[in-house]
Amino acid sequence: MKMSLAEINRAVDSKSDVSKYQEIEVTSVAFDSRNLKPGALFVPLVDNNDGHDYINDAIKNGAVATLWQNNHEHLPLDFPVLQVDDTLDALQELAKYYLTKINPRVIAVTGSNGKTTTKDMIASILSTQFNVTKTHANFNNEIGVPITVLSMEPNTEMLVIEIGMDRPGQLDYLSRLVQPDVAVITMIGEAHIEFFGTRDKIADAKMEITHGLKADGTFIYNGDEPLLSERASNLNFRKFTFGNGHDNDYYVESIDNSDQSIKFQANKWEDTQFNINMLGSYNVNNALAALVVGDLYHIQTNNLQQALDKLQVTENRAEWVEGNKGEKILSDVYNSNPTAVRQVLKAFTENDSNKNKIVVLGDMLELGSKSKELHESLADSFDVKSIHKVYLIGNDIKLLYDRLKPMYPDGMVIYYDKNQLKDLNDDLDANVSKDDELLLKASHGIHLEKVLNHLTNKK
Repeated sequence: MKMSLAEINRAVDSKSDVSKYQEIEVTSVAFDSRNLKPGALFVPLVDNNDGHDYINDAIKNGAVATLWQNNHEHLPLDFPVLQVDDTLDALQELAKYYLTKINPRVIAVTGSNGKTTTKDMIASILSTQFNVTKTHANFNNEIGVPITVLSMEPNTEMLVIEIGMDRPGQLDYLSRLVQPDVAVITMIGEAHIEFFGTRDKIADAKMEITHGLKADGTFIYNGDEPLLSERASNLNFRKFTFGNGHDNDYYVESIDNSDQSIKFQANKWEDTQFNINMLGSYNVNNALAALVVGDLYHIQTNNLQQALDKLQVTENRAEWVEGNKGEKILSDVYNSNPTAVRQVLKAFTENDSNKNKIVVLGDMLELGSKSKELHESLADSFDVKSIHKVYLIGNDIKLLYDRLKPMYPDGMVIYYDKNQLKDLNDDLDANVSKDDELLLKASHGIHLEKVLNHLTNKK
């Protein structure tokens, strides 16, 4: 981005006098003083830590101006300050202004599972013919979405934005902020059921992504999910469905699973074979959603193929890496819920290899009163003949340990409480070899990424 300080001052409705700073140009926006680039506008947010306390660090790292919440004293001297009532509100207003200024097509993606992978697939496909900006990492909330918008280069034609939620009303607000041309829902699962209670209420909340959808916009959703189909029937937008059922607009005609990749064909592209270098047939549905967007924007078939074949996914989302001893590790440690665990367990089990399969699972968080029941129910997804050893870490996952222990020989199912990561690391060090294939899966709060880093010598 490139904006003058005077332009930003108007966009955030600040009454500050910036007349002596007219020549200052802002080239980025940051709320973390540690990751700030020279030329940035610093946005000190008030949360557990007050960002205003880090203004000197921001200036030291190259900030050229700062927002400043009115109820805060000790304004920096001889430094451009834009005073506002609320810095988060101002950040969001600046994003709205900049989005209108650049005016890209906006594709918004949400879903209980698969939204990050689908976002990556859509961006890869559209990048073959357009200038694209996409959500970085997990920047998908009230802070991350405006930061993503403000990261756009002026020549951006397509903005592919991931939108997350953990409470009712969140998607409503974010959808109205970005006003998508296309809204995509990958699926409805049990993610965040602690806050919603039922899948019906999760579906209601996910449908909020359509609240800001432009009147001539397009809604793309998983047609195999009755909860979505029922709600979509009441909408007047142009709609397309994807899924396994042949009553969908886009459906899979054939799937060929091989080691670490999937080949498939879909009804809209006769005699065309697509390849994704990922494990799990569930990723074909994510690819279908992305293909619908590609078809909507007339992406050539050969570009669709190349984009999926060369896909680079966001780190730690069903990503194959190699461990210190030559073992293969399927890393899926960013987030977890029952649907996601069942899907990745099935894919991992069905993966055709001659290696011993070891599963390392941690707690699934935000499941509320149903947590213990849902953890225990995962036992039905374990193929004892295929999965050789199981390591479990967390609190509620102890219920799964109690179910699995009688199913396996002694010593083949091991449990750790959530504070025993070091013990888990030590045991994996002692027992894993090049002949093994590991799955790591847990909610981010369990920090299995530390186990992954240990197994791969990353700091």
